[in-house]
Amino acid sequence: MALGQKRSPFVRDVIDIVIITLACLTYAASWSAFILPYKIVSGGVTGLSNLLFYTAKIPVALSYVLINAILYIAALKFLGWRFLAKTIYATVVLSFFLGIGQVLVTDSSTGELIRILGDEKFMALLIGCVICGASIAAMFNTSGCSGGTDIIAAIANKYFGVSVGYVLMIVDLMIIGSALVIPSFGPMIERVRFVAFGLCAMTVECTVINHVLALSRRSVQFLIFSDMYERIAKEIARVTGHTMTLLDGSGWYSGKKTKVVFVLARMSESAIIFSIIRRADPKAFVSQTRVIGVYGDGFESLLRHKKR
Repeated sequence: MALGQKRSPFVRDVIDIVIITLACLTYAASWSAFILPYKIVSGGVTGLSNLLFYTAKIPVALSYVLINAILYIAALKFLGWRFLAKTIYATVVLSFFLGIGQVLVTDSSTGELIRILGDEKFMALLIGCVICGASIAAMFNTSGCSGGTDIIAAIANKYFGVSVGYVLMIVDLMIIGSALVIPSFGPMIERVRFVAFGLCAMTVECTVINHVLALSRRSVQFLIFSDMYERIAKEIARVTGHTMTLLDGSGWYSGKKTKVVFVLARMSESAIIFSIIRRADPKAFVSQTRVIGVYGDGFESLLRHKKR
């Protein structure tokens, strides 16, 4: 596909599926290697599945699927069938990878979980939560998620403008805090230690999620000075779907009247827009500026801005 050619919905869905699959793989690998063996009480459905595994020895893959099934109806009602389809796919794939991961990190002779970083529990927490957080953010960027509490966060983000990381943090607090009343975690001092590590895990993961989502949604504005402004504007509108504004301008030295194309776009669309400009007018003068936020159709909701 040539640069600047608009992707069809089918192609976009295929790309989203590939991204979701890779995100599930990295999440499962990180969780299996760095979170589960060190008994770090993370949040979300995987964290709840951890608690069920530690207390009742219920396989993580099984509890993960069952808990997610309860939230599918809400996802269909509030987020639509396309979101639900991607979420179901992510849930199935992630459950499969989690099952494999749990087997790989289990010592076949002793049945104990292998700690690849030895006693470096905090280092395992940092590495595991950073990779898991980035993986979750990648799924959200495809208009899908890994299911579970992510569905709750997606609904709150869509309808109330609450940040994904904030919602997950509240839910995670309840899940992590429950470790205090589970006897199998040992004496109270041990439970407090588990919760302390869980709070650290929650903070790192939610911070990474918000940071990655913010980076992917960065916006820029273009001021394009060119005699071929009409051709450039039509092509940008056709390829990106963005509308734009034509500003009246005149050269200070030449006094020549001209039009200036003003357009707001995602940072990720910059390469496409520059390609369009180069093809239409290699001598065009372009100013690109990063903006703090863009609110309205095609960008962030004004409702979200109001809630912040």
